[in-house]
Amino acid sequence: MIPAPPVPAALRRYVVARLPYDVAFGAPGVHRGLPSTTLTFVLPIDDPLRVSWAGRPASLHAAWGSLSGLHTEPAAIHHDGAQQGIQLALTLEGARVLLGRPAADLAGALTDLDEAVVPPALRELPERLHATPAWAARVALVDRTLAGLAARAGDPEPRAEVAHALALLTSGTGVEAAAAEVGYSRRRLSSLVRAECGLAPKAYQRVARLEAARRLLGHRPLAEVAASCGYADQAHLTREWSALAGCTPTTWLREEFPFVQDRGDGGGAGSEHD
Repeated sequence: MIPAPPVPAALRRYVVARLPYDVAFGAPGVHRGLPSTTLTFVLPIDDPLRVSWAGRPASLHAAWGSLSGLHTEPAAIHHDGAQQGIQLALTLEGARVLLGRPAADLAGALTDLDEAVVPPALRELPERLHATPAWAARVALVDRTLAGLAARAGDPEPRAEVAHALALLTSGTGVEAAAAEVGYSRRRLSSLVRAECGLAPKAYQRVARLEAARRLLGHRPLAEVAASCGYADQAHLTREWSALAGCTPTTWLREEFPFVQDRGDGGGAGSEHD
């Protein structure tokens, strides 16, 4: 793990995790990137990030800066035995403020930063990072760049009722009840949520539940995780995990959990390096 200060207070509405990493695995391999309610922004150092959708080798691409929107399938992160870089988890509001576009524009996509429609300051960031040798200076550069974008962006936050509905869905409230709470029909809410994040409300809720379960796996028994996160039972948890993460919870604990623990991962499920 690379020691780093917390995300600056001015950025915490937009960046829920900012993780510098320098990891040696000992041998080439592949890691899973799980679905998440945040967007993943990865800035590799020394070698480009090689990522694809799991089970779809034809989607493999290499990039010096990668953006992934919300998705409902796992990504596959390929490495040659070591990886270095800085990874960020951006909120839906962060997409609007820092990327200048709604998260829905990037949903289900693994986008090369060079090809993305983003502010020039972000497109220039990989080259500037490569010219910065010290980790503390690299983290500071990322923070300054994002703070500058936030200061110039005004406050283009999602509609308050949509943000409230997404919070309700994350907490486990049903789609019908969430729509009633914010005063919309289910159809209208579905259209607005999809326009904001790129997922239908039910899909967003499934991803949010997976994200909550991921934080508890390895710390509590599977049956307790299922009950705490709103699954009908442990079998339901296993089915949903297999559908969204591409493996059972037990497989993820065996193959991925030690890596996540070693990194001291503080969130950003769905991140490219989880």
